[in-house]
Amino acid sequence: MSKQGICYLVGAGPGDLGLVTLKAKECIEKCDVLVYDALSSAELLGWTKKGCELIFAGKRAADHAIPQDQINAIIVEKTLQGKVVTRLKGGDPMIFGRGGEEAAELAEAGVPFEIVPGISSTIAGPAYAGIPVTHRDHCSQLTIFTGHEDPTKEDTSLDFDQLAKTPGTKVFVMGVSRLRGICEQFIKGSASPQTPIALTRWATTGKHQTVQGTLATIADIVEEANFKSPAVAVIGDVVKERQKINWFESRPLFGKRIVVTRTREQAGGLSKRLGELGADVIELPTIRIEHPQDRQDFAESVAESHTYDWLVFTSPNGVERFFDAFYATYQDARSLGGCRIAAIGPSTEAKIREYRFAVDLVPQKFVAEGLIEAFKNESVEHQKILWIKAEETRDVIYDGLMELGAIVDSCLAYRTVPETNDPTGAARQLREEGADMITFTSGSTVESFFNMEIDWPEGCEAACIGPVTHKTFKSHCEASSVESKKHDIEGLVQTILKHYGK
Repeated sequence: MSKQGICYLVGAGPGDLGLVTLKAKECIEKCDVLVYDALSSAELLGWTKKGCELIFAGKRAADHAIPQDQINAIIVEKTLQGKVVTRLKGGDPMIFGRGGEEAAELAEAGVPFEIVPGISSTIAGPAYAGIPVTHRDHCSQLTIFTGHEDPTKEDTSLDFDQLAKTPGTKVFVMGVSRLRGICEQFIKGSASPQTPIALTRWATTGKHQTVQGTLATIADIVEEANFKSPAVAVIGDVVKERQKINWFESRPLFGKRIVVTRTREQAGGLSKRLGELGADVIELPTIRIEHPQDRQDFAESVAESHTYDWLVFTSPNGVERFFDAFYATYQDARSLGGCRIAAIGPSTEAKIREYRFAVDLVPQKFVAEGLIEAFKNESVEHQKILWIKAEETRDVIYDGLMELGAIVDSCLAYRTVPETNDPTGAARQLREEGADMITFTSGSTVESFFNMEIDWPEGCEAACIGPVTHKTFKSHCEASSVESKKHDIEGLVQTILKHYGK
């Protein structure tokens, strides 16, 4: 019996990844085919399972990647093939998202489908701009309409005279290019020219931007600011509340575009922290982690780890690779024996503690030289030390421990290689739009970035963890840069905040 497919019509929310529903995440994670549009957060693509077919069906103004009738045909065809299809649409699929049309096509074809609502930009956009769409002091009614139609054409389905007379807040989307005509029609329909109006573009994301005016002035303000779609507009006295409750745009890194070059698996922590502070974050992984070239030698080193006096970890990647291999060999944590554990930096220490092991030694300075200084206070002469490391690292730890009389073996746990995939188009975005700052968390991220042959953006600065990474950057580029004296992610974030005077 062939497997029966199903199609999920899913709202991806307005852009902020935190506003995606749990049901939407489940649908993305389990689908065989993801059909997504241009308003979806690019990070959502990372939730798909290996082998998922990605189909971009984005629409922006008059530019349609795939016409709507072909989108309908694709989701029907893929579902009839017995596949789990997720049709991912910005905001809510049933609010000016043509989700109703797609659902009708699926129903007519007799294939199972579900509708998964999402948070609409018509509500979330104003909220992030500090504008409540309803407020007991201003209104108790909300009208939502599309600005996509030309308000001056004779056969428009919108009655602007009626809209102008309707009490309460009016919200519309897809109307930036027709804004002047819409405002003129409202005034013609007896709305006061002094009625407040605000427009927010790329609402809830790091590119969030708001302009404010009146029906009489907003068109000129938008043109002067070169304000483009996608945007949501709010008309009414509720716009006045923005002066008091504009919370999102007051965050310390708001308006700064910052690039994160860590691996895809590790980028999330730094990206989330910068995003929480208001930055527009571009994740551009320049490296990825792969198995060591000699996997047999690595496995044997891990299997013999209980024979050592010390285990030395210098990165979370090494910790993860080591313990994955350890538990593939041993079922009992006690098989590690009585060896002591040293770690460079709080991130590495935290990763070790995830495996329920205590850390005996953490240097004050989170660099190789700092670790050697810390070991000078330990009696390691004639003791066996296993250094778990990447294939391409400096020999400072090996040389330093040998000078202290230790017997040192290297355990090559992983290697870093240049990242060649760019599924979210981050490299193209950086080339076209530039950035305010690019962050580097290791020398390998620096080397791989410059190997990508991306011209350093004009006016862009760099933020580097520690002196080694900073030195590597300076060997490639003379652009303005800052160095985190505390060599961890939070230290880097605080350095960036201090640099921008916040």
